[in-house]
Amino acid sequence: MSHVTCTIEDGIAQVRLDRPDKLNALTLEVLDDLVATAHRLRGDRSLRAVVIAGEGEAFCAGLDFGTVLRQPRRIATAFVPRPWHGTNTFQEAAWAWRRLPVPVIAAVHGHCLGGGLQLALASDFRIATPDSTWSVLEGKWGLIPDMTGIRSLAQLVGIDTAKRLTMTAEMLSGKEASELGLVTELDADPVAAATAFAARLSQRSPDQLAAAKRLFERTWTSGPRRTFARERFEQAFLLAARNTKAARQAAFKKVAPEFGRRAR
Repeated sequence: MSHVTCTIEDGIAQVRLDRPDKLNALTLEVLDDLVATAHRLRGDRSLRAVVIAGEGEAFCAGLDFGTVLRQPRRIATAFVPRPWHGTNTFQEAAWAWRRLPVPVIAAVHGHCLGGGLQLALASDFRIATPDSTWSVLEGKWGLIPDMTGIRSLAQLVGIDTAKRLTMTAEMLSGKEASELGLVTELDADPVAAATAFAARLSQRSPDQLAAAKRLFERTWTSGPRRTFARERFEQAFLLAARNTKAARQAAFKKVAPEFGRRAR
C-alpha cells in the first residue's frame, strides 16, 4: 500500500505523506513512493504546481529508524546512486522535486524533522505554521543529513548557521525557522496558503515557470559566463513559445491568459 497519495485538480497536484499514525516518518517504501510520484508528475505537461503536505498531526518526523534498520540489504541497495541522476534513493526522494519543472510548495505543520526537513527544503517554497517544529535531527543520532539537505541548507542560510543546525540538531519553531530563512512564509493554514499560492503561480506561463526554475537550479553556484549563456538559451526558447505569445496578448488586452500545456 502506498503511503504517498496524489490528486490533481486544476493543474495543481496535492501530494500527501500518508502515515499519520507514525507522524509520516519515512520508510524505504515511502522513499520509493516519493521518487515514483515525482517522476510520474514530471511527465505531465498539463501540471502547473505541486503542494506537498503531511496527513494527521505532522508534516514528517524524519526517518523511521525502527522499521528501516530491519532491512539492511535494502538499505545497502537504496544507498547506491543512480548513475544517470547522481542520487541514491534517499537523495532522489527529495531532489526529484527540484527537478520537477513546476513550482513545488511544502505546506508544513507539526514536526518537520531530519529527512522531513530535507524534503521540505528540496521544495521551491515552504509555508509553515508558526508553531511547527524544525530540526536537522540527524545530529542527534550521530549522523549528517544525506537526503540533499547540505545543498539545500547552503542555498538558504549562511555556512555558519548551516553548520550550527547540522552539528547541534537544535529544535526551531516555525517562526524561528522563518527568521533564519528556512521558511518562506508563515500561515496558520499552510495547505490553504500553499494552494492559493500555487493557483497564483498557475496564472503565469508554464514555460516561463519551468525556465525560471531550471535557470536557478542549474546556475545557482555557476560563474557569470555560464549563467549568462543559460539565460540566453532559455530566453531564446521562450521568445518563440506559444505560451509566451498567449501571455503577451493577454497583457496587451488586459485579460486573463489562456495557456496550453508546458512545452518541456
